[in-house]
Amino acid sequence: MTKDQDRARERRRWEKRERKLAERRAQSVRDKQAILAVVGVLVVVFGFVWLANVLSNRTDTPATPDTSATTQPTSDATTSAPPTVAPTLAAGCSAVPAIPTAQPTVSGQPDLAAAKGKSFVATMKTTCGDLTIALDGTAAPAAVSSFNLLAKDNYWVDTKCHRLVTQGIFVLQCGDPTGTGSGPGPGYHFGVENVPSNDVYPRGSLAMARKQGDPNSNGDQFFIVYKDTTLPKSADGSGYTLFGTVTSGMDIVDKIAAAGVNSGDQTSPLAPISILGVSVQPKA
Repeated sequence: MTKDQDRARERRRWEKRERKLAERRAQSVRDKQAILAVVGVLVVVFGFVWLANVLSNRTDTPATPDTSATTQPTSDATTSAPPTVAPTLAAGCSAVPAIPTAQPTVSGQPDLAAAKGKSFVATMKTTCGDLTIALDGTAAPAAVSSFNLLAKDNYWVDTKCHRLVTQGIFVLQCGDPTGTGSGPGPGYHFGVENVPSNDVYPRGSLAMARKQGDPNSNGDQFFIVYKDTTLPKSADGSGYTLFGTVTSGMDIVDKIAAAGVNSGDQTSPLAPISILGVSVQPKA
């Protein structure tokens, strides 16, 4: 074999090796492109999944306080998670009793005629002291007759006040023997009466809590206003029945309100208070 032939053979071998190397480099580039394409698709898919998850779990916070905070939850409301913060007794308060295991019974229907045109004085004994309340049967006979019946039947014995609102509206809500705000009620309901014409509930007001959208859902729950509060009429066009005024003991409500809301459930008062019993007498 001549030198020229030998050089030609070596050149062919070199060209063959270069072609193989070029093919390998090209294949490597294609592999990298394929990997990047898959990664890009995964990133896009993950982004859509993340965005969908965020939107589906978003909760909107109203710009102004929701006035439904003073009403009963709807009948299908779920009970709030137990507080994660231990309640702190306010000065002068004793420990709250255990919530009754059975729903109290009611002896009948409210006697509307017995309350019409009359005034009453109620004494509400609590774990923090006594509240004296003037009840106006002339302005709100249905609410007062119901309050009188439930008091007589010891309906509220050992019932805790389950809700405190400290922003926008200023109320302490009580009256549900289950202590949740979503109890079954006394077995009857009545409509709205004596709504303030200017929607302002002065400090010391005793008013009925009810379900949003149902003006005929008044029952056992009520709230005490500890600072002048404006409650615009709800979506059903009705307000809340004002049927009494706390004439003595507002200092008790004040110190419960001053302790604030339990950060564990964002609903109940941090300083707990329970109703031990209620008695009502006709006003002399």
